[in-house]
Amino acid sequence: MRGSAGQVGVLDVGCFSARLMVVDRTGSSPLRPSFERKARLRLDRAYDTNGRLTRDGVDQIIRAVSDVLRVMPQDIELVAFATSSIRDAANSSQAIRHIAQQTGVHLATFAGEREAHLSYVAARHWFGHAAGPLTVLDVGGGTAEIAAGSGTRPHAAISLPFGARTLTQSGVDNTMPLADIRAQTAENVRVALSGTDVSGTAIGCSKVMQQLARLAGARPQREGPFVARHLRLTDLRKWIPRLADLTAAERAELPGISRHRARQSLAGAVVAEAMLVATGHDSAQICPWSSTEGLLLELLGHQDAGAPLASVRDRRRFAS
Repeated sequence: MRGSAGQVGVLDVGCFSARLMVVDRTGSSPLRPSFERKARLRLDRAYDTNGRLTRDGVDQIIRAVSDVLRVMPQDIELVAFATSSIRDAANSSQAIRHIAQQTGVHLATFAGEREAHLSYVAARHWFGHAAGPLTVLDVGGGTAEIAAGSGTRPHAAISLPFGARTLTQSGVDNTMPLADIRAQTAENVRVALSGTDVSGTAIGCSKVMQQLARLAGARPQREGPFVARHLRLTDLRKWIPRLADLTAAERAELPGISRHRARQSLAGAVVAEAMLVATGHDSAQICPWSSTEGLLLELLGHQDAGAPLASVRDRRRFAS
């Protein structure tokens, strides 16, 4: 969907929201969007026993996309994409086709490796080349991604079928012992990364990583994007058994754990632990950007990530 002028937008339809971000094509970045809109979804509840999106789930997406379109600026180039929550459904093609018929928006689907690449682009632009080699860890709902590199683009981009929702369904909900879930996940991630150079500074690039960092003591998001935040392996390992002893409702009372993500927060923590261990890192710095911002940066044509996106002056202005 193209406009004639100077704005570009990305509509990211995931498990819990349809999120639109619009930026000016000239002299702008995702740091300062000209328009944002989010419509809530609960696709974690919208699958049948055969892994198909239910009619209610598809209708949720149609309503969310329609809600965003009603208020969206008209003069933009729009790219809409669906994450693994829709991409990996057994009836993905039919669902996407029906959504397009009802809304006029065709949801593109990216391979997990492409999402890993985009998260790396976002992290590289956030931290700049001065940060040196990066290993970007992105725990999603259906899959988890790892991308590593020392330049503007990663030399490795890997997608693993161990997202928080996937692991919840395959392990936690099946009452598999927690020790077995952790050991099996750790071994699967280790094998998948065998022979890959993932020695760069670890960067956590997803809502799951952000919320786990907050749970483990990082500063709240309301203090702004420029506050340094970390997720440490030692803290994560203390919280995993605690999360296992709590119900979803009880987890939702904890710092950083949102109500709609509470059920799969334990699995997300297990995946994050496995990724840190497999990549040989004791902690991950948290990046406020992920694949949506990475795609926007590519659409805007930002190829040079030589310096961090925000200068000290920018940081003071946004903190005020």
